[in-house]
Amino acid sequence: MEDRILIVDDEEMICDMLSRRLTKEGYCCVTAHSGREALTHFYKDAFSLIISDIKMPEMDGIELLKKVKTMHPKMIVIIVTAYPEIDMAVEAMRVGAYDFIIKPADLDLVLLSVRRALEKKRLEEEVEVYHKNLERLVEERTVKLQQAYRTLKKAHLDSVKVLAEAIDAKDPYTRGHSDRVRRMSLQIATSLGLSEERVEALEYGALLHDIGKIGIKDEILQKPGALSPEEYQTIQEHPLIGVKIVEGIEFFKDKMPMIRNHHEHYNGRGYPDGLVGEAIPLEARIIAVPDAFDAMASLRPHRRAMALQDILLEMEKCKGSQFDPNILEIFLREEIYKK
Repeated sequence: MEDRILIVDDEEMICDMLSRRLTKEGYCCVTAHSGREALTHFYKDAFSLIISDIKMPEMDGIELLKKVKTMHPKMIVIIVTAYPEIDMAVEAMRVGAYDFIIKPADLDLVLLSVRRALEKKRLEEEVEVYHKNLERLVEERTVKLQQAYRTLKKAHLDSVKVLAEAIDAKDPYTRGHSDRVRRMSLQIATSLGLSEERVEALEYGALLHDIGKIGIKDEILQKPGALSPEEYQTIQEHPLIGVKIVEGIEFFKDKMPMIRNHHEHYNGRGYPDGLVGEAIPLEARIIAVPDAFDAMASLRPHRRAMALQDILLEMEKCKGSQFDPNILEIFLREEIYKK
């Protein structure tokens, strides 16, 4: 059956541009220029997916998303937003949006998100059918279920990566930071022999460790000179802001300590809680090492990127004070920063 897509944007040009591209790819598109008009279409027809702007007259995208989810909890909604609306995009993800795309929308990125969302929808429908017939199908379908589960997990991870990229986009000097911290953290976890479940949680926690920076003003994050004491204190609030953003979402419950405590120091002089030694969650101690390394290796508005040898010397000095000595030893001995 042909996938029907409802495109909602108060800018007619954007509606037409998205509709033309998606129609060319074989989708049936219906456009609406307000949330109310979109609901009228939604009541009358069945849709596979909705693409909606956030800021619109009469009814914004958040309100539309809430009404759609009330009537059809499994409906997939992709939000289109501008950078200044990033907080609203985070709210949309909390309400149940599948993905969000930054304006001006890259049509290839929109198409990729649509394909991924519809593939996720088809996989979920498959999984639901499998569950209903589980006893009869269990032996012949086991492999397919495992493949579907892996694909669903990847789709979820891809959505979190989009959010992490939006966080990094707040500061052009650290673009890609979250993914680099994720990669190095997983290598440390593997060396420590953490369970698959803990490694998976660490992957999400490392990606979102700086999510609280969404709440920090750009003029502070991108300040070309040294920060004032007041500005530095504001920066130090980002772990708590991050916890506020994800609290209440069951999926992120076991990731919250990583977001809150990745700036704690082994000697108790970190923030926000001043935890000491092994009182700091292990995953937060892991993230702290590559987080500091990548920060020193990145070009900043007020300084050049540090030379590798200088970074390693500085980290060695902080062994046992800022960093867990065992974790830092693994990081340095196995040269994880090179992988």
